[in-house]
Amino acid sequence: MNTAIAEPSAIQNHPVVPGDRWLAERRTLLAREKELMRLQDQIARERRALPWERVSKNYVFDTPHGKRTLAELFGGRRQLVVQHFMLGPGWGEGCPSCSYMADHTDGMNVHLAQRDISFVAVSRAPLAEIARFRERMGWRFDWVSSNGSDFNHDFHVSFTPEELDAGEVDYNYARRAFPASEAPGVSVFYKDEAGDVFHTYSTYGRGVEVMMGAYSLMDLTPEGRGERDVPHKMEWVRHHDRYEPAPAARAAADSCCSHRA
Repeated sequence: MNTAIAEPSAIQNHPVVPGDRWLAERRTLLAREKELMRLQDQIARERRALPWERVSKNYVFDTPHGKRTLAELFGGRRQLVVQHFMLGPGWGEGCPSCSYMADHTDGMNVHLAQRDISFVAVSRAPLAEIARFRERMGWRFDWVSSNGSDFNHDFHVSFTPEELDAGEVDYNYARRAFPASEAPGVSVFYKDEAGDVFHTYSTYGRGVEVMMGAYSLMDLTPEGRGERDVPHKMEWVRHHDRYEPAPAARAAADSCCSHRA
């Protein structure tokens, strides 16, 4: 894969203006940003207003503490966020893009817990394979195996060989071609006082960017995400232990100051 940063054409010959004009244009953009925030708030209200579906199947997962049902993954809280992590049986390592998502998780978990939310990653790989990769990445969040259950297939993030051979799978609320047996997603569940579990929301495709806070910061910068215009724009993403030194770090290492005692 090509890791080159996209040509920053917007940077070349970029307008430079006096402070009063910069402020006027910034205020114009601020009005648009506030419009977007209000729309995001409205969509969040509509998301919360969606009807729920009862989870009637008894899904059982392998966890470091033994077999656990979906209801038991809530950890005493009422709300559960699941990352459908692309790590299939025998893969050896997880999907780089799913790993990029997961890199944001540990820091969020303490705050999610304060709002009655638990988080867990779920993959089809056996628990031992998950544990090896989790240790390599240094993550602390809960991660369980759905191997042997219908969970991944029922939530449209794992596909059978027959489905793939047919040329289309059910992903992101449509029939479409898909290049792999595993797919990314985020699902949300609620458990009531009686212990009944409800599926409240799932998002797929670019919807999983909700977990990618680094993208939000990139979007603030002049060069943005710097991704090439190719179908798989996340081609640049690597597991965090496999990146080459970042350009700024290389420049510092090559500077004359780096050779001083």
